[in-house]
Amino acid sequence: MDATNILPILKKRLAFLSGGKDRRSGLILTIPLCTEQTSMEELSSTLDYLLGIPSDKCKARGFTVIVDGRKSQWNIVKTVVLMLQNVIPAEVSLVCVVKPDEFWDKKVTHFCFWKEKDRLGFEVILVSANKLTRYIEPCQLTDEFGGSLVYDHIDWVNKRLVFEKFTKESSSLLDELVVINDSEKSSQLDKERPPDCNFLPSLDPETVLQTGHELLSELQQRRFNGAEGGGVAWSPMDDELLAQPQVMKLLDSLREQYTKYQEVCRQRSKRSQLEDIQTKVMQVVNWLEGPGTEQLRTQWGIGDSIRASQALQQKHEEIESQHSEWFAVYVELNQQIAALLSAGDEEDLVELKGLQQQLSDVCYRQASQLESRQNVLQSAHEFHGTAQDLSQQLDGLLGMLCADVAPADGAAIQQTLKHLEEKLKSVDGALVGLREKGQVLMDQMSNQTSWSYGKDVPIDNKDNVDHIQGVMEDMQLRKQRCEDMVDVRRLKMLQMVQLFKCEEDASQAVEWLGELLDALLKTHIRLGDDSQETKVLLEKHKKFVDVAQSTYDYGRQLLQATVVLCQSLRCSTRSSGDTLPRLNRVWKQFTVTTEERVHRLEMACCFHTAAEKGDLPVEVEQETYEEVETVGKALLDRLTVPVIFPDGIPLISRCDRIPSISVVLCLVQPY
Repeated sequence: MDATNILPILKKRLAFLSGGKDRRSGLILTIPLCTEQTSMEELSSTLDYLLGIPSDKCKARGFTVIVDGRKSQWNIVKTVVLMLQNVIPAEVSLVCVVKPDEFWDKKVTHFCFWKEKDRLGFEVILVSANKLTRYIEPCQLTDEFGGSLVYDHIDWVNKRLVFEKFTKESSSLLDELVVINDSEKSSQLDKERPPDCNFLPSLDPETVLQTGHELLSELQQRRFNGAEGGGVAWSPMDDELLAQPQVMKLLDSLREQYTKYQEVCRQRSKRSQLEDIQTKVMQVVNWLEGPGTEQLRTQWGIGDSIRASQALQQKHEEIESQHSEWFAVYVELNQQIAALLSAGDEEDLVELKGLQQQLSDVCYRQASQLESRQNVLQSAHEFHGTAQDLSQQLDGLLGMLCADVAPADGAAIQQTLKHLEEKLKSVDGALVGLREKGQVLMDQMSNQTSWSYGKDVPIDNKDNVDHIQGVMEDMQLRKQRCEDMVDVRRLKMLQMVQLFKCEEDASQAVEWLGELLDALLKTHIRLGDDSQETKVLLEKHKKFVDVAQSTYDYGRQLLQATVVLCQSLRCSTRSSGDTLPRLNRVWKQFTVTTEERVHRLEMACCFHTAAEKGDLPVEVEQETYEEVETVGKALLDRLTVPVIFPDGIPLISRCDRIPSISVVLCLVQPY
């Protein structure tokens, strides 16, 4: 009977072997009755199971049965005692019925057992719990009877389950291993008989051995009751109840057969691995030379745009993903072959090396084609990306060239011109990069080959090359058109710079003339103290007028150039504005003023010349005086007359030289 069959009954603790012993070294069997009705059938099953545990030697020493009736009725106790006669009549030496202190009628109970003594075959005594030590040592009694023996029933049940499971599994496994090993030995003797590789043990030998070692270790340490502290508790599963030699013998036999089985498995694994390697190698080779090569053979385009090249890259990644699965199988197979080569038999070496070489050649060749294709697609993606960027730059440059230019000043024109030059330089660099990437792509395609039926077959890339060259030529033409437009725009912008410069310089010429006019009116007022000084002033005045004339002519030329540039630029909205009227007005004012200045200097020169004729006859001197007086008065009158500008604005001339002229007139008067 196995514990698993009556596990619910065992857990009820209707009876148990605590591991304690009486003074005759007989085992103590305890039947703890409770207030509830005890099933005699379950108790009988429990006793049958417990009595099957001890060895025959242990049974020969007899049992001492403790029937704990303190919580039960007398009729139940009596039934249990009578049942012992049917279950274990020969093994029972003594039955100790633990009675309550004041419950049963002593005479009745004692008389009943005394009458049945000869028929029962064993002695039955009624004893209180505190007097049980008269028959059994306290160290052999559990705590419920005042003893010190530690017993955990649930732990005992669990350990019993472990033992029975190990015994059952190890015996079954041992039989299976013997059959497997014998079958393998027979197949080795008979080469034509294939081994039965499908016959495997139903249990894991490692697990069973581990369970057995743990069980043996616990048996040897006597820890089945989970005792705490330094004391060691007796257990019904020690070497007297569950012989350690039985476990050790099973373990030894199991280890021996398992060692043989491991060798059998190693030989099986070697044969199976070799066959599996051969099958997988052919699978890898057949796929790579078949569907794998066909996939690559049909994928040689480069696309006509960056989106098309991305789609081709995605398709190639899917192809690579499928190849990666087979390459992973190749790596695994290569490792397995290497392991077999390092520990294989001589008869397997040649076959393994041939498989390894065949597999490596096919895989490396296919990987090379995948890498070459990936490089081509990557270069194509970069080429189309550069072409797209260049096209966008050319579109942007063309947009700038087609837009109207309306800068506010020359600085804005210079900034726009600089930006235009930078754009053109960027386009030049992008075009150079496009040519380089196109050349790299064509070189890579020229080196591509396809593996078909064991031979390298060149690939026709004429359409791809024509597409690349067509893209580069188209970009070159667009760039050339933009360059021509840039030249036109550059010329126009330079003309606009000149236009702004001319307008600015013309305004500057007007300012200069104004400054010269102001200087003429404010500082050019002296007429000289003698004829020589007046002539010098007159000469300086002529040079001053020449400078002003040059300034006026320069301003006129600038304004004429402005008109020409506006006509060239078709800039009808721009004109010289008020610059020309201002220039003419200032120049007219300057002309009137300088003419007046010349007249005054000439009159002053005549005056001083006449005044300087002092050593002349009296009649001549009289005439000279009259001449000097006439000229002097005319000069004085002119100095007092204001200069009237053409626009009617009067300018009062300074007359600080009038006293000097008057003095001269007085000096030259004849006595």
